[in-house]
Amino acid sequence: MSVRVLQPEEWGPPRGYVNGMEAEGRTIFVAGQIGWNPATCEFETDDFIGQVDQALRNIVTVLAQAGARPEHVTRLTWYITDRAAYMENTRALGRVYRELFGRHFPAMAVVIVAGLLEERAKVEIEATAVH
Repeated sequence: MSVRVLQPEEWGPPRGYVNGMEAEGRTIFVAGQIGWNPATCEFETDDFIGQVDQALRNIVTVLAQAGARPEHVTRLTWYITDRAAYMENTRALGRVYRELFGRHFPAMAVVIVAGLLEERAKVEIEATAVH
């Protein structure tokens, strides 16, 4: 796999993501993962951070099926139902993220939505990886 970060020189550096990535290799698409236990399709917590942790763990598990790891992720799109919960927990989010993804920061977007398909879901994250 070959990856190049795309960062226009005249732009300020982003925090916690990159503006773009160029990659060559096998592409892996991970469907939106929510913060539930995928074996039981049940939520084990209604806590925002707990659901983010589970959703990211679900992504890591799907990546492993293709022989990929978090450092192969080139794009993450987060759908969240509560902007305040996200903003109030940025330090905790950073800790959970780094625990699973290390200091690998792909291109990311966060979209605030009125709701997700599963009523108790507070976050859904989809990923694209190149391995």
